[in-house]
Amino acid sequence: MQIPFLDLKVQYRQIEIELKPLIESIMAEGAFIGGPQVAAFEEEFAAFCGGGHCVGLNSGTDALRFALMAAGVGPGHEVVTVPHTFIATTEAISQAGAAPVFVDVDPETCCMDPARLREFVERSCRFDASTRRLVNQSTRRIVKGILPVHLYGQPVDMDPILAVADAYDLIVIEDACQAHGARYKGRPAGSMGRAGCFSFYPGKNLGAFGDAGAVVTRDERLAACLRMLREHGQSQKYYHDMEGYTGRLDAIQAAVLRLKLKRLADWNQARRRNAKLYDRLLAEVPGVTVVRESESAQSVYHLYVILVDDRDGLQQHLSRKGIGTGLHYPLPLHLQKAYAHMGFKKGDFPVSERLAERLLSLPMFAELSREQIEYVAGCVKEYVEGSGSKVQGTREKA
Repeated sequence: MQIPFLDLKVQYRQIEIELKPLIESIMAEGAFIGGPQVAAFEEEFAAFCGGGHCVGLNSGTDALRFALMAAGVGPGHEVVTVPHTFIATTEAISQAGAAPVFVDVDPETCCMDPARLREFVERSCRFDASTRRLVNQSTRRIVKGILPVHLYGQPVDMDPILAVADAYDLIVIEDACQAHGARYKGRPAGSMGRAGCFSFYPGKNLGAFGDAGAVVTRDERLAACLRMLREHGQSQKYYHDMEGYTGRLDAIQAAVLRLKLKRLADWNQARRRNAKLYDRLLAEVPGVTVVRESESAQSVYHLYVILVDDRDGLQQHLSRKGIGTGLHYPLPLHLQKAYAHMGFKKGDFPVSERLAERLLSLPMFAELSREQIEYVAGCVKEYVEGSGSKVQGTREKA
């Protein structure tokens, strides 16, 4: 049996009949940038995320970068995030002119650990109540914000993070690039901070036919700034209030996203059903721990991730069996060459490092069949029982 890690072709076939005439109409009209398709998608995606404003952009990275800039993050500032994420999270901080600061992740959720965040703030920083500024005592930079990442479709434990932000007057920008439709205590991912940032890269739960992204926010002034940033700082055509960028969402991608958005809730529910079947089949397999959703969250399982000791051996075994897998992510950001100048060493963020060595993403998409999931789980069991791999659970203390 051949099972891809992700099958976008089967998803395309569900919208093909509706999509082709829609794209042909856009081509005939010649309205490729902005226009009614983009405006309609922004309205519909804002409603999907609980209301407010949506600003369509060229990519999830632009969404993160522009949201930080529009919120006032810049040179001399630091933003707290995690080392267990894709580099776009920290690129956005650096490209906004600020510096990323890492705190480790929770071993159960793989998301930002609120206790580690509070520990950093209380032990490493000084808060000036008169200026409402939090200063990192080792770097002397102002800690301006927090960038939690809703990883794998799993929402971060947001309430204690928001409490820290409120106490120290910090901006919270949510990286919801993998969490379209996920919920935390009933609240949509991306709706709890100052802004929520989304990627519509083709492999995401809501994916375009190329790069695309968006920011959602209830802050009207921030939304207005985002609209200028995405189009060369224009407040109106040829009138520039600032220098900006080319970061617009094009009409064809907006049309694709509108069609898919109508189906997203059903697709997310199918992913959840698939995850529950994986959970049942792998529950009693020695040597395997699954990254489950927390009690306060409703994950949309952008990825289905397991933890095993001999991760590389298992990945090779599954490949021989015709099963595609992924590594998300095999080297934490603090150990990447791109951040060597920060001076971190192995052991500085032990939870992220342990996860990076043991995590493996199994096939996950809405159209997976029971037979396919049973085959994947059976092949995992075959290998770990045969190799004697031992569990190193996400719940293990770092």
